[in-house]
Amino acid sequence: MRYELYYWPSIPGRGEFVRLALEEAGVTYIDVARRSGRSGGVPAMERFLDDAKLAGAPFAPPFLRAGKLIIAQTANILLYLGPRHDLVPRSEAGRVWVNQLQLTIADFVVEIHDVHHPIAASLYYEQQKEEARRRSKYFRTERIPKFLSYFEQALSAGGRRRHYLAGATRSYADLSMFQLVAGLRYAFPRTMQELEPDCPGLVGLHDRIAERPNIAAYLASPRRIAFNQDGIFRYYPELDG
Repeated sequence: MRYELYYWPSIPGRGEFVRLALEEAGVTYIDVARRSGRSGGVPAMERFLDDAKLAGAPFAPPFLRAGKLIIAQTANILLYLGPRHDLVPRSEAGRVWVNQLQLTIADFVVEIHDVHHPIAASLYYEQQKEEARRRSKYFRTERIPKFLSYFEQALSAGGRRRHYLAGATRSYADLSMFQLVAGLRYAFPRTMQELEPDCPGLVGLHDRIAERPNIAAYLASPRRIAFNQDGIFRYYPELDG
């Protein structure tokens, strides 16, 4: 299967959750907007969106082209990739559980983004700075601990700590959790330093994923886009307490 990933070329964003799954699976894919020439770049992605005037067309990136299929929404893309590349348990219950975790991660990602853009995505951060500062206080003290506590408990299902969220083997939810922890460390380093002692399981999970051969090679390659001030995870010192 030939895969084409359509996402913005200069930010990790939601597309990074898909990239991590593809990299861990060791499959060949084309990151279309990062490709040079007429067949690549943002114009190629925009042309595709403009041309897709049919039922089921994607609303926005990321979306994945898999043969004749066009699959949009991060969690939906991962739901498709998971069973095809051994990134979910074989049981139906396991697959549903991993999808549930991914959807909860998606909820968290929205809240992370809305800390620095609480009024409108169309406004610059500087135009909503005071509102962002006010929101960040509650996000740091209420929402981050609540989400991290939930995921930490998910690692201890059955009364004992597990290596991965779905049991003995890794899933795409573990890859996404790695990205979530890494992004929070970038955007809220002071807050995470205070909270990480309360979630040792997630810290260990992050480290195990980072050490997996395919992921380690990806992180050391130019394919990995560094966190920056244009993505979901942004570092503004005034928002970190």
